[in-house]
Parts: sequence; structure tokens; C-alpha cells
Amino acid sequence: MTYRADPARYDTMQYRPSGRSGLKLPVISLGLWQNFGGTRDYPSAMEILGHAFDAGITHFDLANNYGPPAGSSEELFGQVMARDFRPYRDELIISTKAGYTMWPGPYGDFGSRKYLLASLDQSLARMGLDYVDIFYSHRYDPNTPLEETMGALAHAVRSGKALYVGISSYPEAQTREAYRILKEMGVATTIHQPSYSMINRWIENDRTIDACGDLGIGVIAFSPLAQGVLSGKYNKGAAEGSRGDNPNGTLRASHIEPRVLAAVDRLGAIAKSRGQSMVQLALSWVLRRPEMTSALIGVRNLDQLKDNLGVLNNLSLSADEIAAIDEATKDGQMELHPRPSGWLR
Repeated sequence: MTYRADPARYDTMQYRPSGRSGLKLPVISLGLWQNFGGTRDYPSAMEILGHAFDAGITHFDLANNYGPPAGSSEELFGQVMARDFRPYRDELIISTKAGYTMWPGPYGDFGSRKYLLASLDQSLARMGLDYVDIFYSHRYDPNTPLEETMGALAHAVRSGKALYVGISSYPEAQTREAYRILKEMGVATTIHQPSYSMINRWIENDRTIDACGDLGIGVIAFSPLAQGVLSGKYNKGAAEGSRGDNPNGTLRASHIEPRVLAAVDRLGAIAKSRGQSMVQLALSWVLRRPEMTSALIGVRNLDQLKDNLGVLNNLSLSADEIAAIDEATKDGQMELHPRPSGWLR
């Protein structure tokens, strides 16, 4: 059956500008990090992606290595583009990234011009696109001059293969330097994508979010639910089929230790008092900051997507509620900070 987008798709979603750019993103964006890999078939993927677009989610976030296996999320999204989303290309914001290991040898990861531009070409081929809307440097590379990495991003814009560029998981000092270099090249740093949640506040602690506000860089938070921890499901034991149920996954045992789960329990009472799910409280909290453009969610099924979208019914938090959240989570922080090897500890 031919997909036709809901005519009312823009009626309820809210959109915010990315920093001081003209690019607006939905306050809820959908990422294809771990739930759209080789085990996901086209019909179930389109059920989620189609519902998301019908609800006003115009931004779909990918990376070269998303899957697993690496590349499979972009391939699956390419099928959806070819079969369903092609008539709506000008209504979509599609992003991809390069920085983590994608192929063997010295040119298959980090931040060299060789790797970044080759990876972008591969991503475009997998998705069947002429350009992406946003192309990111996925992580800071201490062994490559930042001028080279930012020069590759600038080239992507000048060549027409990316409309905007951004950085992901860059600490405060490197964020400011990346901005300076790109500005000298005549290219804006449109967006920064760090991890951020009620129990992962590294961008506040090292002032990365303040730097973005100062410089007019938009912020889109990944893992606003701390990879599902803030949904409360791990307080009942590892949920079957979830990241915590995968011994080779990115959710570490230290992320679901007792002190963290105790904080989640305390947050549950706050969510209940607001008439929200834990998921909705977590998203409301991330989006409370004026620097925040969008919260980037990941879902395994349609029910999870609908739960996330329910945050649109109540995005405001009072000063008392924010203080209560701070008190509830003060002993349950994950103490994360990006490293060249990856943002997880």
C-alpha cells in the first residue's frame, strides 16, 4: 500500500531553531542507533517511521556505524526513503555521522579528511540520497588536527553533500575551537549532539552546554532516557530484548547499579505527581533548557514511540519540580564524560 503522510502531521509537534541558525527541528527527533539494524525488517521499521512522521517528527538521525551490523540502519532507512518517504524529502531533516570504526585499516575511523569524506559518500549511497541535511564529526580525534576534521566538514557543505554540519560528544574546549575554525572557513557550527539526561549531566559540569549557548550552537541530546534506565524498566530487572539484556551492548553494569536505580525510584514519584510516565518526565527535563533544540529518542516499538510523544502534553517544569529532580538524582549520577575511545564509562 502506498504511504501517504497524515495531512495533520504538523498540528501538535513543536519546533525550535537550532541555535542561531534558520534550521528548525522538532522537539522530539527519532534516532536509528540500535533498533533499526539487521534484525529489523522493512514493515516494522516503516510502521514506526511512518507514525513518527505523521506525528510531526521530521528529523531522523543516523550514523555510518548504526546497526548492528554497521551500515544496516542506513540501508534500512534507504529502503524507507525509496518506497515511502521520497515524495517528502524536502520536509525531512536527515543526519548522519562519521567517527567510529567503520572498516579495517588506518582510514576507517576517527577524524581524518580521508575517512570522513569517504564515509559520507558511503552513507549517501546506502540511503540513496544526494545530500544529507546534517553531517557530524561523531567524536573528537586528538590525533588529527582539528583544522583537518573541520575542513572536511566545510568541504561537505561546499560540495553540496551536506546542508549543515555539527559535532557530537565534543567537550567544551574542543567545541569552542571547532566553532572558531569553521567560522574562519565561512561555515556555521549548527548543532552539537551530546549525551544528556537527569542522571548524566557532563555537559553542565564541563560547561559544554554553556559554550553552545554563548556561540549560538543548537543542542540535540542523545540518550535522554539514559539508554532506557530512566524508563524505570531496569528497576524490575533486565527487560527482555532491551539493551540491558544484551551482554555485548552499550549499556554497562555501572549504569544500572543500586544507587542509580534508587534515584530512578525517587523520580518515579515526581513523574506520578505530574501525571506523566517516567519517559515523559525525562524528556521534559532535558527540554527545559533554552539551549536545547531537540531530544533524540530511540524506540523498539510503536507503544514506546507513543509514550515518548506524550511529553508534548506537558513540557513545562516548575522551579520546585526541577529542585526536586536535582535532589532525587544527586546520588545517582552516572559520571559520564566523552573520551576519544567513546563517551561511555
